[in-house]
Amino acid sequence: MTTTATVKTPLEMLYHWETTTPHQVYLRQPQSLQWTEYTWAQVGDAVRRLGAFIRSQGLPAGSRIAIWSSNSKDWPIVDLAIMLAGHISVPLYPGQDIQSARYILEHSESRLVFLGGFDQWQEADQAIPAGIQRIAMLGCKVPCEYSVEEILATHQPLGESPVPDPDATFTIIYTSGTTGNPKGVEHLHATPGHVLPDMIAGTRMEVGNTRFFSFLPMSHAAERIIVEMASLYCNGEVSFSEGLATFAEELRSVQPHLFFAVPRLWVKFKEGVDAKIPPAAQAGLSTEVKAGIVRTLGLAEARAIITGAAPCPRDVQDWFIKLGVILRDGYGMTENFIHGCFWTHNDQPKAGCVGRPTPGAELKISDAGEVLFRSKGLMKGYYKEPEKTAQAIVDGWYHTGDSGCIDEDGCLWVTGRISEVFKTTKGKFIRPTELESKLGRSALLSQYCVFGHGLDQPALLVYPSENGLKRERVELQAQLGALLDEVNSELPAWERMPQMFVTNAEWSIPNGLLTPTMKLRRKQIEQRYRPWVESSLERGAVIFE
Repeated sequence: MTTTATVKTPLEMLYHWETTTPHQVYLRQPQSLQWTEYTWAQVGDAVRRLGAFIRSQGLPAGSRIAIWSSNSKDWPIVDLAIMLAGHISVPLYPGQDIQSARYILEHSESRLVFLGGFDQWQEADQAIPAGIQRIAMLGCKVPCEYSVEEILATHQPLGESPVPDPDATFTIIYTSGTTGNPKGVEHLHATPGHVLPDMIAGTRMEVGNTRFFSFLPMSHAAERIIVEMASLYCNGEVSFSEGLATFAEELRSVQPHLFFAVPRLWVKFKEGVDAKIPPAAQAGLSTEVKAGIVRTLGLAEARAIITGAAPCPRDVQDWFIKLGVILRDGYGMTENFIHGCFWTHNDQPKAGCVGRPTPGAELKISDAGEVLFRSKGLMKGYYKEPEKTAQAIVDGWYHTGDSGCIDEDGCLWVTGRISEVFKTTKGKFIRPTELESKLGRSALLSQYCVFGHGLDQPALLVYPSENGLKRERVELQAQLGALLDEVNSELPAWERMPQMFVTNAEWSIPNGLLTPTMKLRRKQIEQRYRPWVESSLERGAVIFE
């Protein structure tokens, strides 16, 4: 593990590469599948010009500056410019709802906001408090006082290369707010230098020879650390996506060495293959055909393929492993700079298990069954919330809120959120995520949620996948009934779900049922659907809304 004396901050890594490898490509931005490339020298020059502009605004040192944008080459440039100018970045998710966006901007007291492409741009005036200056990034549709493009053309680059105080805050990353207002997680300039070298070694990122493909929001801690921060520490090349319409072709073009995605994308990949090659026929595929499928997916040259942010259905993970794609689960939090557990390239992952602690991270299970971590990746605390910080970090250990167990190989199995466990009228405790994980085997379902506090048995809500929606109602009802019987046959009597309730609308960020990181808002889902469920308890096995 690196010591504080040898730790390099992200800014120092930029200085290093712009000096030692100025002509090497760092960022790649597509437009209609045509790529524009930017070298370290060009990126460094842009960071310095933008940093000069931010300095010219006369803000007090350590002011908060927000970034509300989808990913583009501007994202890391703006992030580094904020550091260079001596301020603190506050990222917002591109899918952030208006209410939480305004809360974050007000709570952080952000003085500037850089705006790119984001979902709620038409309602930006409701989210952005008056008096916050706006700067347009690539993809911005909102009126702004300045644009990054204009600033780069009119400002001279800063000549100095200040080294930040390693113990000062460089970013405040707000949580997705699953149960209430988002919390601002403060991380220090030194933190990436403590965490990234071991992560790079464990995922076979080669210095100067690692291609990244950035698709998930960089405002999410995992993407920011695994792609932006890792690329800074290994001199990697980062390619961005222009959007969903071109994503698949861009990924095939890049063939990244490292690719990180959430379970929902892995399910979509599998559904796409299943639609072309029936699952029954896949067992007989030759090695050459499987390799062709992997290349078409864009993963033929990947050295590390990572799933995280939520549990990946075991059947989906097993499917990828049989295809030759070693899908490795990772487990970490915004609060510990995702310095948690991972399967390294030397491990054969177990589907459903998140692996062993990464070097430098300590893991233990509390007497209450809660997963605890301790490492130099831990946050400074929650911004302006000392009481919540004291609840989360006790004697140096971060309390994750997740329940779990460690097996005989020292590997961690996460069994759910402690706060989500509920009790039926029969006095039995139910862990909903354990039941939901059994639904991942079906290509018919896209979303599923179990609740049932105060009911006789757990209730199961689902929304069909594209595969399921193509079927006639009668056929889908029969197949879902068979799936329900199959799952229940594996459960003890008190966990069996007597009915499956099929909603007529997908759960999404705009309708308030998913967080910006695509996690279920269980409380809101239950509030919306419980009256329907309770009025339909005697109506059959598969009920459509």
